[in-house]
Amino acid sequence: MKDWQQRLYDSYVTTGQARFRDDLLHFENPYYDKIITEHLPKQFDLSILDLACGHGRLIYSLKKHGYRNLLGIDISEEQVAAAHKYGLDEVICQDIKTFVENTPGNSYDVIFLIDILEHLEKQEVFDLLDNVNRLLTDKGIVVIHVPNGAGLFGMRVRYGDFTHQNAFTSNSIRQILQACHFASINAYEDKPTMHGLKSSVRFVLWQLLTFPLRLLLMAETGLTKHILSQNMLVVARKEPAAE
Repeated sequence: MKDWQQRLYDSYVTTGQARFRDDLLHFENPYYDKIITEHLPKQFDLSILDLACGHGRLIYSLKKHGYRNLLGIDISEEQVAAAHKYGLDEVICQDIKTFVENTPGNSYDVIFLIDILEHLEKQEVFDLLDNVNRLLTDKGIVVIHVPNGAGLFGMRVRYGDFTHQNAFTSNSIRQILQACHFASINAYEDKPTMHGLKSSVRFVLWQLLTFPLRLLLMAETGLTKHILSQNMLVVARKEPAAE
């Protein structure tokens, strides 16, 4: 890791990039709740790994939903300290590359890569995904969240953090995942998550205001499905081993 990257990761909380607010309510996250309920099997003994887990908001949500076999890895001592302050002892401070390279294969049923791939150079993306594939059990799940280069305002995320190296599209992330032996790849638009009046209004506005743009894209491309949000969620399964 380069010196400038280490300096930024070391100060991820104090520079405000982690968007950490020092109260327990901050850990409540309707978007993570939605991911968990819609994409994870309700088997609470699943072995789940969250790479680049930050201060543990996803770990907190998983625990709230009943999952108990959890581990979060992050390189930022500030982030890990923030997690431990709120009792998230499942979060440990370690270099991700070192961790995945030294962990035995077939160790996890689910691996989360939330807002991590954009921090990596292209070869590093492949190296990490190859290791994630190795660490997953047969037909294990990887859940990925990345900036959407085809989004209406995707460049706000791509350039919103100086440590970002990449953005993706649904086509490019599918291309990468297939090359790394993943299957059943699905990409989802990050629509506002409805959990109250304000968020419901945002959801309706999103649907209405993006409709003309979807028609325009359909006229140009002939395709009806387009992901327009700044970020996107991608879920894939480990490709079954050849018999």
